[in-house]
Amino acid sequence: MEKIALFPGSFDPITKGHESVIKRAAPLFDKIIVAIGINTEKREFFTVEQRTKWLKEVFKEQKNIEIMVYEGLTVDFCRKVNARFLLRGLRTSADFEFERSIGQTNKILYPEVETLFLLTTPEHTALNSSIVRDVLKNGGDVSSFVPDALVNDLQKYRH
Repeated sequence: MEKIALFPGSFDPITKGHESVIKRAAPLFDKIIVAIGINTEKREFFTVEQRTKWLKEVFKEQKNIEIMVYEGLTVDFCRKVNARFLLRGLRTSADFEFERSIGQTNKILYPEVETLFLLTTPEHTALNSSIVRDVLKNGGDVSSFVPDALVNDLQKYRH
């Protein structure tokens, strides 16, 4: 059976932290599906189409990484794409507590799925998409925080 992992998120936008976790996990699986989850509770900053384009560009050299979009429960999407592993990056102990609750709930909803945590590298510990959006909204340079493939596109969002 093919080892398929799902790395779900909003990727609004993808950060160097996301990129690092996904690339470091790539050798562990036959396929990683980077899945943009549509969350009707969240107000998105970038369109799904834009985020999909960026993710495809960032991972174009990785043959075992696929980009998809989904709505609804993550475990239902796991079933649909035959993913038996949920991949999550951890920056802090607060992330662990939050992700542990979700992982345990997912295990109840879909007993065949295993949630795997990968620590972020130290230089990405403080980094998240909200910070990147805030820096952009306030005219700052985000080139240190996002994959190189996004830098030029993001310049037009600086205020």
